Amino acid sequence: MKIDFNKVVLRFLGIASVGTVMGFFAMANSASAGEQIFDELRFGASASVQSGHSRENGVFPEITALFDPFGYDETVGWQRLLHPRVHVGTSIGTSGEATQFFTGFTWTVDFNEKLFAEAGFGGVIHTGDLDEDDDGPGLGCRVLFHEYVGAGYRFTRNWNVMAQIAHSSHANLCDGPNDGMTRAGLQVGYKF
Repeated sequence: MKIDFNKVVLRFLGIASVGTVMGFFAMANSASAGEQIFDELRFGASASVQSGHSRENGVFPEITALFDPFGYDETVGWQRLLHPRVHVGTSIGTSGEATQFFTGFTWTVDFNEKLFAEAGFGGVIHTGDLDEDDDGPGLGCRVLFHEYVGAGYRFTRNWNVMAQIAHSSHANLCDGPNDGMTRAGLQVGYKF
């Protein structure tokens, strides 16, 4: 019996994405009970903004957790750029498209009490196609760079909304195609 390890890994990543979402909800309930685990939790959705054969179909539900290990909340003004937060999240593929698990650093700039901008950089592991055999992007390798920029509005001290555009690709550092994945969307955040 021959085992297709790629299919096993893709199946595992799909199951892990569901587990990740359930784990985030469980930890959020724990955090609201008095233990602060996250600095912020975000929920939202995105869609592909690419055209041609690289376009991904469907909507991508997303969940992101931000942590504050470097003291972002204790700093003010431009000093916050020296204290990035850490983000961990997933973008769940629908319609047979790629699921992503990403992590990295997030830098936030406050323009005033309500308006802010954000940039993030890190890495992603995904379940997408490596070759250009099917519709959708050919991604070349499983591990990619992941970056995003966004602009947001704070309704209250705790609640915000952010529009963002995110891109993942390998910057021609591995063999194979490098169509990348570019998605734009909205996320609603709750800051603890």
